[in-house]
Amino acid sequence: MTSAAPRLPALLEALGQRAPRGMVLGLDRVREALAALGDPHAAVPAVHVAGTNGKGSVCAMVESAARAAGLRTGLYTSPHLSRFAERIRVEGEPIGDAALERALSAALTQVPSPLTFFEALTVAAFVAFRDAQVDLAVLEVGLGGRLDATNVLAAPLCTAITSIAFDHEAMLGPTLADIAREKAGILKRGAPVVLGPLSPEADAAIEAVAQAAHAGPRLRVTRADDDAEGDAAPHLGATRAGGGARAGEIVVGRAQAGGRAVHIAGPGGRALEVALGLRGAHQAENAGVACGVAWQLADRWPEIERALPVGLAGARWPGRLERIETSAGRVLLDCAHNPHGAQALAAWLDEEGPGAAHTALVFGVMADKGWGEMLQTLAPRAQRRFYVTPKGRDAAPLEALRAIAPGEPIGDPHAAVARALEGSPPGGLVVVAGSIYLVGEVRSALLGVTPDPTVAL
Repeated sequence: MTSAAPRLPALLEALGQRAPRGMVLGLDRVREALAALGDPHAAVPAVHVAGTNGKGSVCAMVESAARAAGLRTGLYTSPHLSRFAERIRVEGEPIGDAALERALSAALTQVPSPLTFFEALTVAAFVAFRDAQVDLAVLEVGLGGRLDATNVLAAPLCTAITSIAFDHEAMLGPTLADIAREKAGILKRGAPVVLGPLSPEADAAIEAVAQAAHAGPRLRVTRADDDAEGDAAPHLGATRAGGGARAGEIVVGRAQAGGRAVHIAGPGGRALEVALGLRGAHQAENAGVACGVAWQLADRWPEIERALPVGLAGARWPGRLERIETSAGRVLLDCAHNPHGAQALAAWLDEEGPGAAHTALVFGVMADKGWGEMLQTLAPRAQRRFYVTPKGRDAAPLEALRAIAPGEPIGDPHAAVARALEGSPPGGLVVVAGSIYLVGEVRSALLGVTPDPTVAL
């Protein structure tokens, strides 16, 4: 990491002062700011990814594959776990301090109207990617899609929607169709669309938006055996594997029952088998979406298709089923922050965890999430439970959590992790989950990283 640029601390402080405004949806301010800076977003070929869960993992996989193919890459995600610079990556690494200073200075001081926290970082990302002369930028939607600051992209090379589940209903709408329509707002005329497995309600809503927008061809990820209820990555049966994927379809499943390698079959006889770098059965579906995006990009960069196995195996996405070995025991960090994410974590614990008797749960969650359903899903997987208050927005009350499942309300995450590790038996596991901000705080402490302020945006 480079030494701190002279003005960077003051710029980061000024950026943080904009956080209390929250997330203000709309594109006019961002477009005006970008125009004042020479429209840097128009100079950067880009992929745009939305979804309730999985969008960060897909972005990480696509970026990894593009980088493995020799492309100079940019990656924009949110939120950060430890440092603001994690949100803007060039060639797989957080942006250097000097480049971050230049980009933030432009977004904060050289635009006509004050931007929100997220808008300023989005503008800074486009400036940074233009200045770094990246070949491809991969951008994760912050919230929703239609009115998200990232949606200034007029002609993305490819768009993707990973999943649709209930989250942020107050801003995106009360039904899956409402949420799907908002996320489908990123679809653009002529740009290919890759869709993860969706409910019929969500799929129909997205298809209607795609047709109205004249979006490019659609590729849909399906499971090898959709009759296997609740199995996020079933074994790829011989019938489906032998026949390959149908037109417009990507089929994903396990290469062998109980194994970690996945088989992904696409249109035109495309197929690959790879052990993914990211843990969890649900990552097979995310890998299918990433392959669909990469196959579309291969029309422009054929080397991306050849680099897919290396890219998928080498992808890293911190805080997602991430294991950290400490002198006191093993800690698993997972950014499961809504019921859909909790189900994916529970599936991993059922398959690869040490069992409830050897598992402790450190759980803290934002009050505006479905914390009751989340805890009901995770509590049976851990015999010992510790409830904490993450930084950020208002958190779920500790006593309310304890009323759902017996546990110890500690409040301070660091004290709770220490307490959980103290009682962890040999081979035991301490799981930290419920909030991305909680995972970031604990991860920084475990790795000895001095974090930037937590911003719940």
